[in-house]
Amino acid sequence: LFYVLKEEIIMSQTIVALDCMGGDNAPGEIIKGGIEALKENKDVFLKMVGRQEDVNRELEKYDYDKTRVEVVNATEVIETGEPPVVAIRTKKDSSLVKCMYMVKHGECDALVSAGSTGATLVGGHVIVGRIKGVERPPLAPLIPTEKGGALLIDCGANVDAKPSNLVQFAQMGSIYMENICKVKNPKVGLVNIGAEEEKGNNLAKETYQLLSNLEGINFIGNIEAREIPEGKADVVVCDAFVGNVILKMYEGVGGVLLKKVKGTLMTSLKTKIGALLIKKELKETLKTFQMDQYGGAPLLGLKGLVVKTHGNSKAIEVKNSIIQCISFKEMNINDKISKKLAVKKEN
Repeated sequence: LFYVLKEEIIMSQTIVALDCMGGDNAPGEIIKGGIEALKENKDVFLKMVGRQEDVNRELEKYDYDKTRVEVVNATEVIETGEPPVVAIRTKKDSSLVKCMYMVKHGECDALVSAGSTGATLVGGHVIVGRIKGVERPPLAPLIPTEKGGALLIDCGANVDAKPSNLVQFAQMGSIYMENICKVKNPKVGLVNIGAEEEKGNNLAKETYQLLSNLEGINFIGNIEAREIPEGKADVVVCDAFVGNVILKMYEGVGGVLLKKVKGTLMTSLKTKIGALLIKKELKETLKTFQMDQYGGAPLLGLKGLVVKTHGNSKAIEVKNSIIQCISFKEMNINDKISKKLAVKKEN
């Protein structure tokens, strides 16, 4: 009876495979983030995958609910510089590949990794597999704006995209924002060098026409890069080359501004007193524009959820990446994507 009840409890939770060996700060910050996720949300069960001795050594540092953690031994690690296809094929006992197969076989609802982006993308395609009707799964992180988070889709998976790919990105992004972020009728914007319909390259022009005639999404037309931080669109559609440039620029400018603000507040006694008076409010404001508050980037359109976090992720981003998996499962995002794109294919 005990084991039956235990199994029922586990099945009601969101089971996440955590790649404990992937990323610059593995396994320390990865496992720390996992423990923080367990403490923040009781609906998480973690399968921590990595070298058993290393994982257990880190776990000894924490007081946590041991009934919600399982350590899965993986003797190999996929390094960042390795050729992704070769690594996925040859390192079957790596933490990332083991996580992928857990998702494929339904043992886990999702996986979170800060490891090699290339290997994550290849593993997602080859091992987990695409939902029927999805042409190319995009990476879709939430980025901060003046009005809250916006979904940047694609930011790194499909550098050479076709207009039909971008149309699907708009559809999947709308589903994600409406169900996960509770944005009613999310505004979809196509990244371009001008607002006019005739602006841009062939990809932008053709995609504009397709989105203009597409039912079921709230397409607002072209948006320029400067309008993204203003929150003009809830779903920001582009190919991965453009998206990655936007994402990296966001991170770079955000980091520089944060340093500048802190530096200015420490220049004199007057500014230090002012900083002390507004410390709480300033901290909360700056927090809304920190990328790690939004978790990782889901690879949308796969049969299971794969979430890629930054290679240099600290515990807070790992924690938030794990937490976002719960909503993804509860809202049946994959089923919604499957139904939407299956209908599109039939038409």
